[in-house]
Amino acid sequence: MDMTVGWEWDDALFLGAAPYYRRGRLPYAPGLADALAEALELDGRGRLIDMGCGPGTLAVPLAHLFGEVVGVDPDSGMIAEAGRAAAEAGVAGKARWVLARAEELPDDLGTFTVATFAQSFHWMDRDLVAAKVRGLLRPGGALVHVSDLKTEPDTADPVEGLPHPAVPYEAMDELVRRYLGPVRRAGRGLLPQGTPGGEAEVYARAGFSGPRRLVVPGGQALVRTRDDVVAGVFSRSFSAPHLFGERRAAFEADLDRLLREASPSGRFSERLPGTEAVVWRA
Repeated sequence: MDMTVGWEWDDALFLGAAPYYRRGRLPYAPGLADALAEALELDGRGRLIDMGCGPGTLAVPLAHLFGEVVGVDPDSGMIAEAGRAAAEAGVAGKARWVLARAEELPDDLGTFTVATFAQSFHWMDRDLVAAKVRGLLRPGGALVHVSDLKTEPDTADPVEGLPHPAVPYEAMDELVRRYLGPVRRAGRGLLPQGTPGGEAEVYARAGFSGPRRLVVPGGQALVRTRDDVVAGVFSRSFSAPHLFGERRAAFEADLDRLLREASPSGRFSERLPGTEAVVWRA
């Protein structure tokens, strides 16, 4: 495993986070589906496999572009949330949700025209999974690595001109560290170096060609409630609910106090980040 020396995946990574994930995480930029449809010439047919699908964050909005979507995730709570999201979106009939690690895929999945990793690849045995996915793709099929755009310029005031205060991310992160310690938590272990990068080298080693980089701009103004922000905290692997143990109630009280001080109205303004989609060909 090339993830991080001394860390191994375990099933507590997102334990208890699934109910908060759909509410707490920001969506991808709204033009992503159209950008992928154009770049990959998607026509409502074909099959998508979304690796580490979480609660269907990417697979559900893309379902209309395919004849079938298959989401794979090792967390049963995430799979249940994905099923609910598909039903709410009216695409349950073309969606299949598979409870499995990407390293241990069942043999009956068939072949696919597109595979996606949406901010999930870094949790996997990347060389093994990249090779497995290449074997699942039809000739000329596409692997798409999706993430928030990291290269957007910082602004002095990201909510200038918006009606509510910014989400106090730095103060929230400091509060998490006060309760859980300075080293990033991940399941039952620690990630002192954070999660790995260098995906391009991994995909190239697996035999993929490319890449082609698509950038979908964000910047749309969002209003977030205090409950939305709290859900965002509990949706993260490094601050999943179980990590706080008996101190969870105290943490929630301190977090609530912090957010009330930051915005007495209970509302926050935020700008949606852009989305980057890097396309590789099998």
